[in-house]
Amino acid sequence: MHSGAMEQARGVTDRLPPPPVGSFASDNAAPVAPAVLDALTAANAGPALAYGDDPWTAAAVDAVRDLVGGDAEVLFCWGGTGANVVGLAAMLQPWQAVICPESAHIVVDEAGAPVRFTGSSVLALPTEDGKLRPEQLDPHLHWLGEVHHPQPAVVSISQATEMGTVYSLDETAALAEAAHRHGLRLHVDGARLANAVAALGTDLATAVRDSGVDVMTFGFTKNGAMYGEAVVVLDPDAAPAVGFVRKQAGQLPSKARYVAAQVSALLDGDRWLDHARHANAAARLLAERAAAVPGVEIDRTPEVNAVFARLPADAIEPLRAWSFFWPWDPERRLVRWMTSFATTDSDVDRFVAGLEAIVAPRA
Repeated sequence: MHSGAMEQARGVTDRLPPPPVGSFASDNAAPVAPAVLDALTAANAGPALAYGDDPWTAAAVDAVRDLVGGDAEVLFCWGGTGANVVGLAAMLQPWQAVICPESAHIVVDEAGAPVRFTGSSVLALPTEDGKLRPEQLDPHLHWLGEVHHPQPAVVSISQATEMGTVYSLDETAALAEAAHRHGLRLHVDGARLANAVAALGTDLATAVRDSGVDVMTFGFTKNGAMYGEAVVVLDPDAAPAVGFVRKQAGQLPSKARYVAAQVSALLDGDRWLDHARHANAAARLLAERAAAVPGVEIDRTPEVNAVFARLPADAIEPLRAWSFFWPWDPERRLVRWMTSFATTDSDVDRFVAGLEAIVAPRA
């Protein structure tokens, strides 16, 4: 670029408003909640037995059990991919298959980890909104018992979905009933389960145990933790060897108290739900404000903390260069903006100002 063009580009950049302090790239980009940091410091006072034989882990397990309403096996893991692998591998044999939406995290964002660690097949089905329907299972169930074909054994759904939608209680229960009727288990990837529970206006036990879920992950990293997720086995017959699977998969933390302390801090006083409610509300505010900007078309009203929008094709990269986010479907000019417990009104104001400066002139 010659000097004149460089000066012109610099002048355009200088005229842009300051980008938001918070990131709309992902809720994973949010900082650690102050209460979590305090809990980590408190847990660091002296030695404790390893591998979960400590009072912090016992307390966190009890707190999760209280939320899911009854006895459950609770196993803390390092992260979401690992937790999904552990939950699925504990239910699957290599000749079996998991049925899920084609947009599922276990399909597109885990580098094939579930296939590698389970040896099982993945039957990824198309959906318009990231949600499976019971009737979609039927064409894949008539091969049950046929030795030449992978045997469906698990239905896996994300709650909330990767497309920002939420299964209603009836929708989850219907999938569970259809799966159980054919001897399959229902697994929930709950990386954003808190956001879904907040959106449904219900409690965790109603959302999962009462809806027929067998095994789930319970996400904390996207909701204020530094790291750490939980595998929760609601039906002990679904995953009898899950503890051994977690160890073999490298997901048993040695200093488990540092995961457990974070979980207890987030569950204390329903902080996990308050965080999710805040993130969901921030997404609704962002969508409402962005929709008023020429050139911005909101794809659907946010149900959780994800905003999907269509932008002019030539506006996407300049906007990403100013404040980074991930494109979702380049062919449809669809992008995704994520909010978190840490998103502020000022972040929304600044991002909308960027839309007005970068997108509106290209509308």
